[in-house]
Amino acid sequence: MTTATRPPAVAGMFYPGDPASLRDDLATCLAVAPAPTLEAAPPGLLKAIIVPHAGYIYSGGTAGQAYALLAPLAGRIRRVVLLGPCHRVAVRGLAAPTVTAFATPLGNIALDRAALDGLADLPQIVASDAAHAQEHSLEVQLPFLQTVLGEFQLVPLAVGQTGAREVAQVLERLWGGPETLIVISSDLSHFHGYAEAQKIDQATAEHILALDQLSSFEQACGALPINGLLALAKQRGLRIERVAQCNSGDTAGDKSRVVGYASFALYEAPQEAAADPGPALLVRARNAIASHFKQATRAEPDHPALALPGATFVTLTQNGQLRGCIGSLQAHRPLDQDVRANAVAAAFRDPRFPPLKVEELARTRVEVSLLTAPQPMSFTDEADALRQLRPNIDGIIFIAGEGGKLGRSTFLPQVWEQLPEPRMFMAHLKQKAGLPADYWSAEVQLQRYEVQKWKEAPIP
Repeated sequence: MTTATRPPAVAGMFYPGDPASLRDDLATCLAVAPAPTLEAAPPGLLKAIIVPHAGYIYSGGTAGQAYALLAPLAGRIRRVVLLGPCHRVAVRGLAAPTVTAFATPLGNIALDRAALDGLADLPQIVASDAAHAQEHSLEVQLPFLQTVLGEFQLVPLAVGQTGAREVAQVLERLWGGPETLIVISSDLSHFHGYAEAQKIDQATAEHILALDQLSSFEQACGALPINGLLALAKQRGLRIERVAQCNSGDTAGDKSRVVGYASFALYEAPQEAAADPGPALLVRARNAIASHFKQATRAEPDHPALALPGATFVTLTQNGQLRGCIGSLQAHRPLDQDVRANAVAAAFRDPRFPPLKVEELARTRVEVSLLTAPQPMSFTDEADALRQLRPNIDGIIFIAGEGGKLGRSTFLPQVWEQLPEPRMFMAHLKQKAGLPADYWSAEVQLQRYEVQKWKEAPIP
């Protein structure tokens, strides 16, 4: 892997190349007061922003109002997934750089190489440093991010010829939790008269606020990354707010041929507003098994998360002993379908046990685990990997050989209760994959995930 750093390409053109002047410009952009008609920021987790990428003199204030929202989150956000359109180099798919850092006049930003390398199996991902070398749509966002967030890791992707579905698939894999922010870089219409641009951009903003797909690059040069984010936002129930909007005629004076700018903030629902999905999942898991026996089922409470993609494991126990455990490592279907299918599989298709019998159901206890998206781990050797394991927190996926051809296995975080020492945990994980306990290879890949888990009350 290269250790090169991508140097700034548009410092001194789109923004000042001198660090002191750059800090002064950023302070001015971030201090722009929001319009009094804007609503207060809604409650919930600020997950994504859409911001323009022109020179700071043109769109810096519009971008700055969105970036100012991030200042209180500096300790929380540790990774930024940044997507913008390709302007200089034609790319089929999404271009990932191979370097380890991006530089600006304010310093270097480390790339999250593990996350980037973890995308390599997706056909729409291509490695291309050329696509990034002169690209301004991503670079102009970096000094803002450095100023409001401090230290973080970056996942930069330049979006070329692809589809919204392919972009959404990448964003889904990188979604993460509260530590991950998604930034989409895009301007709006280009080179219309002032009044016509206002009309076009207002219609575009209304589409974005409705989470509707854009139909043309005439609406926004970053229509593809915007559409990928909007598709996920609608699926996940995010709320969107317009933060600011103007065009270059408002900021640079010339109203004959203007470029439109707008910034938006997208929020995940506050946790306290969403009821605990555990009871709904447990009832559905038990009902799925009961239905197989044509037995009576229980009333099923509803929950908004059930319609969203989700990955679950269903574990069955009897008198504290395992009776079946099957699950999904990736969210590939609605949570409602996933928990039902895995419950049936755990009861009747776990190869370690005979199919559950109807007379066993009453004494079988159901547990449901809801998984976060697996994240690739980066390590130098087995000792380094073991040092990074977090007992009682991490579920681990072990992959040996390209595509797991030599073996693949996983342990839920619950397994730490029986195997509390990392070396023992890893040894059993390798054995579960059909490999010797002391096996290791430079090709070994590890991914980690976390779970929420719920278990039925003890059976009397």
